[in-house]
This record gives sequence, structure tokens and C-alpha cells, in this order.
Amino acid sequence: MRRAGRVVAEMHECCTRAARPGVTTAQLDRVARDVLDRRDARSNFLNYRGFPATICTSPNEVIVHGIPGDYVLAEGDILSIDAGAIIEGWHADAAITVPIGEVDKDSARLIEGTRRSLDEAIDQVVVGNSLGDLGAAVEAVAGRCGLAVVREYVGHGIGTAMHEDPQIPNYGPPGRGLRLKQGWVVAIEPMLNLGSAETHLLDDGWTVVTADGARSAHFEHTIAVTANGPEVLTLP
Repeated sequence: MRRAGRVVAEMHECCTRAARPGVTTAQLDRVARDVLDRRDARSNFLNYRGFPATICTSPNEVIVHGIPGDYVLAEGDILSIDAGAIIEGWHADAAITVPIGEVDKDSARLIEGTRRSLDEAIDQVVVGNSLGDLGAAVEAVAGRCGLAVVREYVGHGIGTAMHEDPQIPNYGPPGRGLRLKQGWVVAIEPMLNLGSAETHLLDDGWTVVTADGARSAHFEHTIAVTANGPEVLTLP
């Protein structure tokens, strides 16, 4: 999983460098696919329940599961890039949200707040802590930053499948739920909105957008629960 995690981190690095005004999301999908080919890895998104691309690209009001295509990035956009890789049957999964050129203050607050909510949730990945501790950490940061927590889509366990039990909500009281055990690997993925938390699924059956058209950000890491605390597997 460490090897798969490093591939995912490289996919993000390469896509971030390529994500600029005038580039299409389909071009970013090809960048990600080239990384997988170089590293002898497979995408765990492509053909997953029929998903047609290597990565998810979710601009502006798209929360998650955006399908790469002919959307042309513009100055001031924000873009979430969700990527995954499989090596020797083991999965890793992570997401980032990046600004396209200069963005407005609210968008910058959204990106920074969502990133910070993930960081604080990762700090809670300690043997004996509860799943509720992770969600409470995300929700606390969102509240301080004036952001809404998406509730319909959650984090998950990960290992020999991309989505395994348990589900990991980005909200809820601390101290509740299953206790983290050494050896578990989890994918924590806060999705925060500038407007309301309400969501809407588009007719393609994949793309999830904010109901009010406000912008959304998404960050995710794959993290191992170790005796020495969290080990983030999807860092470079």
C-alpha cells in the first residue's frame, strides 16, 4: 500500500503542475494515466461500477465524482482531483483541491479550511480513538471556517478493495463508533462547501454538485493506524 500511495501522490503532483487555464480535464486524465503506466500500476477508478475515467475531476460546484472531459479550466476556478492506484492487489486513494491561477478569498478559505480539517482528523488516527473523533475533528474545523460539511458521502476503510468497512463520516460527536485498531488503513476525505451542505446528483449518475451552486472542496489521504500514530501513505 505504501507503493500504491506513492504512485497516487505522483499522480497528484503531475496533475497539479498540468492544471492551468486552457487545459481540459480530459488532458489531466491522460497525465494521470501516464503516471500509472510508468509505475506499472492500475487505476482503481477506471471501470469501477462503470466509471469511465482514470481520475475524478471536480471543478467549482462539483463536490465529487466529476468525469474528465472537454471542460476547459479557467483562471479563478478550483479543481478537486481524486486519484487512486492498485499495485499487487493493494489500493491507495487520495484527493486534493487546487486553485487554477488566482482565486477569490472565499475559494482560498474553502481550500485551506478543507485541507486543515483533514490534517486535524489525521491527528486523531491513534490506536483506541473512535471514528467519531475523526468526524468531530473535521466538523470542528468546518465550523470555525464557516463551511458546511457534506454528509451523504464519507470516508472508508481501504486495503485489497478501494472501499471497505468501516464508513467514516465527516461529522458527529467524539468518542462514538468503532475504536481504531493497529493495522487498520483508512481513507479520510472531508468534503466542505461554501454554501449549504445539500447535494444533487446529475443525470450522468456520477457527478455530485452542490444544490445551491456554491463551491466545494475535497481532500483525502490513505492513512495506516500504527503503534506510533498515523502514517500517511499517499504523501510523496
